[in-house]
Amino acid sequence: MILVIDVGNSQMVLGLMDGDEVQERWRISTHRRTTDEFGMQLVQLLNHIGFGKGALEGAIVSCVVPSSLFTITKGCRRYLDLEPLVVGSGIKTGMRIKTDNPREVGADRIVNSVAALAKWPGPLVVVDFGTATTFDCVNANGDYVGGAIAPGLQISADALFSRTAKLPRVEVRQPRSVIGHNTNDSIQSGLYYGYLGLVERLARECKAELSQEADSVRCVATGGFSNLLGRACPEVDEVDEHLTLRGLSLLWHRNVDGD
Repeated sequence: MILVIDVGNSQMVLGLMDGDEVQERWRISTHRRTTDEFGMQLVQLLNHIGFGKGALEGAIVSCVVPSSLFTITKGCRRYLDLEPLVVGSGIKTGMRIKTDNPREVGADRIVNSVAALAKWPGPLVVVDFGTATTFDCVNANGDYVGGAIAPGLQISADALFSRTAKLPRVEVRQPRSVIGHNTNDSIQSGLYYGYLGLVERLARECKAELSQEADSVRCVATGGFSNLLGRACPEVDEVDEHLTLRGLSLLWHRNVDGD
């Protein structure tokens, strides 16, 4: 059993993985905390399910918040007696990154692409609904070739509330109808269907470019809003909410076991 940690800008997801299977998953906020605070939280989560630290074979971290990485890695060492593998330069991914500057590609984007390619043949478009919504493209040869980045759905909702004087904060969900009959419903409609349109158009354009080298391009959705939006978007072919966790487990075994 290994511990996988996916650190995003707003939240981090921790999972216990047995190969490709997610045994446990926790979602906590990504905020500034000390090594001891993070370490104790790890221990408490494991103890809650009756799982001792000695049962862990290893740990791997994907982090897009550099200021949090030191705390997380040190917490794993001090409280779990584990030296975590960090996704970054030098890690074996089995994927060529064909972008202008491979070092600037977010770790989570590579993890998602590796996980998707292990499950489905390229070409692929991977949509990750996180703080930002990312579109990552893998060509028919299995090479990462780039993608697109858009503001996340929650960021859009928060901006609408914070930058207007009278519009309320609303729950992000599918509205009862496109035409809202009150302010709340109108905002929910604009957020949901407007964002659905953004995802559909970007996914379709990415597919069109990749289809120049293949007859069929699969689009895979993951992340916090993947069940809400991915399943409603006609351009999305597969939804795997745990794709990033599976990718981290795959990379750990690829680097440690040589699989």
